Amino acid sequence: MKQTAQKARAFTGRHIAIILVTFFGIVIAVNVTMAWFASSTFGGLVVDNSYVASQKFNGWLEKAREEEALGWSLDAVRTPDRHIAVTLSSAGRPMADAQVTALIRHPLGMAPERQLRFRTLEPGRYESIEALPAGRWVAHLTIAANGRQLNRILDLP
Repeated sequence: MKQTAQKARAFTGRHIAIILVTFFGIVIAVNVTMAWFASSTFGGLVVDNSYVASQKFNGWLEKAREEEALGWSLDAVRTPDRHIAVTLSSAGRPMADAQVTALIRHPLGMAPERQLRFRTLEPGRYESIEALPAGRWVAHLTIAANGRQLNRILDLP
């Protein structure tokens, strides 16, 4: 009778060393990759000094209350051809003769900010002359009419 006995390989310190080096190598590689992606997409500071910004917060709330008291209604959308269309009304009537401007910024600061000008399509309806570049943008709209001013921030995906 022929017996074929196979000798079991012993688990040595070399094996555990290879396993540990491989495991921690993968963990370190993933962490470095994630850190690189996080730092490459962050555009910078949101505010220069959070303490100073917090001191202005009540003033910003008061300004928002004043704008709310104007009774203006604003609707702004991104059109299929990448323009910004704005509809303005006051007390249910279209607002003619308003000056509309917008400063657009990339949410992460990866592209330079741009100023957009608007043209009147009809009373109460305005559209940006320039098209938005492709991608996501944040628009800071400023509407001036009758010696008053309204500011709105829009997220434009």
